[in-house]
Amino acid sequence: MGDESRDSAGPTRAEAKQHSSARKIKRANSKRKGELSEAAFLLKATSLGFGVAKPWGDSERYDFILDSRERLWRVQVKSVGTLRDRAYYVNAQRRIGRGVVPYAPSEIDFLVAHVIPESAWFIIPVEAIMHVKTLRLYPRGDPKGEYRRYREAWRLMKP
Repeated sequence: MGDESRDSAGPTRAEAKQHSSARKIKRANSKRKGELSEAAFLLKATSLGFGVAKPWGDSERYDFILDSRERLWRVQVKSVGTLRDRAYYVNAQRRIGRGVVPYAPSEIDFLVAHVIPESAWFIIPVEAIMHVKTLRLYPRGDPKGEYRRYREAWRLMKP
């Protein structure tokens, strides 16, 4: 019977193996989505005339350094792809030990959130989110969206 054998209480071995693979892909897809958003950010920022640098390794709190020709900005890129209760929820925090803390001005200058399904970018100064761990973004113009003024606000990084 091989992989098709089934015990009366559960799935076949083949089904269990497929389910395990699906979980692995889902986890990998989350990381892959972040990588794709970083690539999209690189394209968008360079098309707007910014110089872009990527730090070596992943020890820094920021993902990119943007050069506006007058100033260098430390940018943390976050991506989100799931709509929940008419909003997209973005983690505006980092891990420290077993807990999480919001980003601080000593670590980044901007958190850039890429809302993948909407092709929307939110350019948020760290001062606007210093005490926030989760952002609710409403790219469709919901009046509750306190961060709507930061949608496509690339001008905040230009001289």
